[in-house]
Amino acid sequence: MNDTLQTNKDNAISFYRMAYLGNPAKAVDLYVGDHYIQHNPLVGNGKQAFIDYFTEMADSYPEKSIEFVRAVAEGDLVALHTHQSWPGDQEYVTMDFFRFDQAGKIVEHWDSIQPIPQKSKHGNPMY
Repeated sequence: MNDTLQTNKDNAISFYRMAYLGNPAKAVDLYVGDHYIQHNPLVGNGKQAFIDYFTEMADSYPEKSIEFVRAVAEGDLVALHTHQSWPGDQEYVTMDFFRFDQAGKIVEHWDSIQPIPQKSKHGNPMY
C-alpha cells in the first residue's frame, strides 16, 4: 500500500475517533479541508454543522464508544467499518466513506448505520 493510502486511512480513523469521543472542533481543524460536503441527512453541510452535531452527541451520550474494525483505502476514498456501543445496550454497525482532497484533507462524507440484531437467519457476525 502506498504512503498516501495509509496516511488517509490513519487520518480518517483519527478524525472520526476524535470527533466521536467529544472533540469535533479539533478534529475538523486537523483533518478537514476548506469545504466539507455531508451526505448524512441528520447533519448539515459544512464544518460548523459537523461540529455542532458531534458536540451535541457527545454532550447527550458521553458514555458511547466506538471500535474500528477495518479500514479500506482506494484512490481518494477511505471506508471505515465500525462497531458503536451506546447507552441502553444499543449497538450499531456503521460504514463511513470519506473523500480526501489532494492536500490529504477530508472534504466529503457518506455513511450507513444499522442496529446489530440479536439473531440472524445465517448466524454470521456483523464483522
